[in-house]
Amino acid sequence: MTKTIKVALAGAGAFGIKHLDGIRKIDGVEVVSLVGRRLEPTQEVAAQYGIGHVTTNLAEALALPEVDAVILCTPTQMHAAQAIQCMQAGKHVQVEIPLADSWVEAQAVLDVQQQTGKVAMVGHTRRFNPSHQWVHQQIEAGAFNIQQMDVQTYFFRRTNMNALGQARSWTDHLLWHHAAHTVDLFAYQAGSPIVKANAVQGLIHKDLGIAMDMSIQLKAANGAICTLSLSFNNDGPLGTFFRYIGDTGTYIARYDDLVNGKEEKIDVSQVDVSMNGIELQDREFFAAIREGREPNSSVQQVLPCYRVLHELEQQLNAD
Repeated sequence: MTKTIKVALAGAGAFGIKHLDGIRKIDGVEVVSLVGRRLEPTQEVAAQYGIGHVTTNLAEALALPEVDAVILCTPTQMHAAQAIQCMQAGKHVQVEIPLADSWVEAQAVLDVQQQTGKVAMVGHTRRFNPSHQWVHQQIEAGAFNIQQMDVQTYFFRRTNMNALGQARSWTDHLLWHHAAHTVDLFAYQAGSPIVKANAVQGLIHKDLGIAMDMSIQLKAANGAICTLSLSFNNDGPLGTFFRYIGDTGTYIARYDDLVNGKEEKIDVSQVDVSMNGIELQDREFFAAIREGREPNSSVQQVLPCYRVLHELEQQLNAD
């Protein structure tokens, strides 16, 4: 496929804008339709990025014959059904993390992908951040093996606001959204499936109806372990911080930055063509479409993560 890939992007909020910024830097790709929940703010974003078609109806965008692919940055609860809708309309799809918020829905997306043969990718961005790519390259070269990962995912989010400080129309989730990043990354970096998983959670927020604190333990078949702490109650610093403890060193990844255990900076600027993980994620999606291949972070590759999340949810519900 050599022609320009024409894209519809659904979800003009904080994360949709991150994708629009990334796509601007990728040759041979054009966003031709923007789908949003409310028309007027969606039109404003479309005007900023030169997008000609604006709608509040995903089906309207899917009906455009020129659209080759769709990126879904919509609320979590819509991801699985919309990914299926896109593929059944003949479009390739990249759905932002999480793929689904249930095991049944995650499996259903894979079933449709296998039926249609469309490229279907999930936004597990940590696979693409240069810091984590650098560690993965060391593992692939046999120079580093993970013994333990210690991960902190911390936010201060006691009201239902997004990353831009705007009110959300849906509720975020520590398990199905934020833990998904680490559960997938741990198995990916360890190169071994997760065989044991435990979780406990704190108090349920009286208004949001979700746990605000959570602790997860994981063990891979090769013996590597992972400890993950998550909180919406942490008043800084915010974000996710990964400590890789291995047989030949210790590395700490903070988004696209990487240091060793002595806090000495490691240059990851040459790991890939960009330092922007979202842009790199989108580049992989479009490359897979052009080359007719399975992308890194395909639905099939990340599905085991959602099985683990399902098992953890069952544990938490039983408690």
